[in-house]
Amino acid sequence: MSSQSRLFAINQWFLLIILLWAPLPKGSNTDWSAALLVFLVATSLFIWSIHLLRTKHSSLPIKSPAVILSGLLLLFQVWVAGQWLFETKYDPAQHFQYLMLGVAYSSMFILVLAHFRKRVDLTKLIAVLIISGTFQAFYGTSVVLGAMEPFLFEKVHYMTDATGTFVNRNHLAGYLVMVIGLGIGLMLAMRDGREWNWRNFMELVLSNKMKIRLALVVMVIGLVMSHSRMGNTAFFIGLIIVGAMFIFSLKEHRVRNSLLLVSFIVIDIIIISQYFGLDKLKERLMNTEVTVTQQSGEVLVDINDLRGPIFEKSMHLFEQAPLVGIGAGGYEVAFMPLAGPNFGGVVDHVHNDYIEFLVEYGLIGVIPLALFVAIALSYAIRSLRNRQSYYRSGIGFGSAMAIIGILAHSFTDFNLHIPANALTFVVVCAIAVLSFTHESHSRKRVKKRRLSSE
Repeated sequence: MSSQSRLFAINQWFLLIILLWAPLPKGSNTDWSAALLVFLVATSLFIWSIHLLRTKHSSLPIKSPAVILSGLLLLFQVWVAGQWLFETKYDPAQHFQYLMLGVAYSSMFILVLAHFRKRVDLTKLIAVLIISGTFQAFYGTSVVLGAMEPFLFEKVHYMTDATGTFVNRNHLAGYLVMVIGLGIGLMLAMRDGREWNWRNFMELVLSNKMKIRLALVVMVIGLVMSHSRMGNTAFFIGLIIVGAMFIFSLKEHRVRNSLLLVSFIVIDIIIISQYFGLDKLKERLMNTEVTVTQQSGEVLVDINDLRGPIFEKSMHLFEQAPLVGIGAGGYEVAFMPLAGPNFGGVVDHVHNDYIEFLVEYGLIGVIPLALFVAIALSYAIRSLRNRQSYYRSGIGFGSAMAIIGILAHSFTDFNLHIPANALTFVVVCAIAVLSFTHESHSRKRVKKRRLSSE
């Protein structure tokens, strides 16, 4: 192996370590952990730059869709930088932190596209995310069940809910929704189309597919035990929408594929999750209390976590600067005069990513992000419909389910404002592109199969 190849391989593993690390320090949602995440991504970018300087290639090893998407992300960062330079008035320090994190996310997208272009490397990337998700679910579940004491940091919130190494149960749920989607996709990518018999069944039991299946069971248990209403709802939304597209797009083995997808609902949710808190989740879904009280002539409304009133008041902020926004990271300070006595302290996020993006970045700033996500999702769906490759359709399924799932969850939470989840989402979008553009060195075709391994 040449020194250039060795440097590239080292950086590839370094990127995987970053993905494993990001959720551990409370989702990297503290000042020091966010700064460290930016530093780690910058280090990887520096290593890759050295690799590029040492090679004879004059262009970046990425294809045109990746260039367009990378350009949209970088254009958004230019917008955020412009806000910081010319119109920040609420929280310049927080704005600068958002800018640095945004540059890190954009860099991570480019780095993933450059380092995981080959099929074996793309599989490795998804496998590492599955390992991370399985650990988060196992750790969070074990702490709640009393089988393990918290060893990374003290758990002081959501004592009866699985949170993993995140503070908020919804952020663990958002992370698991993305990783579970990728895990299901990888399982589908590994299908081989062989007829069912006992020999093939035993091979399945001993194969990597069964390891992924067990990991999915653990992650679904963790998702249910988070008792996140929208997290679990988002999982079903992603599975049903993408599952329907998958079944109707591919005629081959339609019944078998339908049974496989139904099994994720029947086995994981109805049977297994009955023992791990499904009743409590159902109770949370059914009992959203609304209490109206009178105090000093003012009507106060207490709706569990007050999302409704926060949404309404946040739209007043949006109306102040609908085109250009109030500036990245300025929401908390800008909302203070609107909070009133019934919000019980500081409101740092809207609990709706879309409203918060509109408030902070404005309509103009949101356009590049919306295009970025739409194009990435379109590539995932194009791969999902691929009739010539089990692998491409499976990875397309997984990335599409992950994207749709987290987009659904974002209507009631702020997962995309948590660095670990935002970074993972950007990586999922990169996987969506790679599902369509990655390089496969397998040239052998099996004539008797309708679908090839290519």
